[in-house]
Amino acid sequence: MQDVIIIEAGRLKRDYWLELWRYRELFQVLAWRDLSVRYKQTVIGILWALIRPLLTMLVLTVIFGRIAKLPSDGNTPYALVVFAGILPWTFFATGLTEASNSLISNANLISKVYFPRLIVPAAAIVVALVDLLISFSIMLALMVWYQFWPSWHIVFLPAFVLFAFLTSIGPSLWISALNVKYRDFRYIIPFIVQFGLYVSPIGFSSNVIPNQWRLVYSLNPIVGVIDGFRWCLLGGQSELYLPGQIFSIAATAFFLWFGVRQFRKTEKTFADLI
Repeated sequence: MQDVIIIEAGRLKRDYWLELWRYRELFQVLAWRDLSVRYKQTVIGILWALIRPLLTMLVLTVIFGRIAKLPSDGNTPYALVVFAGILPWTFFATGLTEASNSLISNANLISKVYFPRLIVPAAAIVVALVDLLISFSIMLALMVWYQFWPSWHIVFLPAFVLFAFLTSIGPSLWISALNVKYRDFRYIIPFIVQFGLYVSPIGFSSNVIPNQWRLVYSLNPIVGVIDGFRWCLLGGQSELYLPGQIFSIAATAFFLWFGVRQFRKTEKTFADLI
């Protein structure tokens, strides 16, 4: 009788996380491939990572700063307040979009060989991280232009970049798993991103939100990320609302737990559904 070998994901959570480490080279390969494909056969290539946030900043600065005349944070130029919010938002939106569609884009790979599927959406978010690093050069140029220098708060910026990554990957895992079973979600994702643009403090400071609503507003986890970026980049001009940070961290932790749970729950069916 011929033996049958079945390759499947580790049943124990401990085995699964060890497998993620064993497949770290595959993660690097997929991340590099996604990054190269993103700008392949484009006319201006990597400059898209600069043009998009810059144009968004100009539009939001005119609408909220010049027309609506919303206040800035202290004496900070309004353009800096807006761009400090655009940096984490663009990272979140790009990561969510790329990761949510990543399983469908890698259908051939997923249906032929076993590896921890969580690697695929995580590698897709690396593309958004590279865009963030490129866009940060605009922030530096704006600071030089306005002669505005960050304070010692900037040493905490890597922590808020990690915060942004965790905020992005939780919903991305959940939506990517749903997208495999229900392809309608590829049409819902742009709506989620557009809706998030309006309900997040990107073109304005969180300080304009009435105090009685700030805690509720901070249940949107990207609010804490944006406030953290502004606190790091704009120094004492942007205060850090600690109760709101706690709420945003709690919301991020919930979405991360829920996203990983739902992803792991449906992971074994991906190859069949795709």
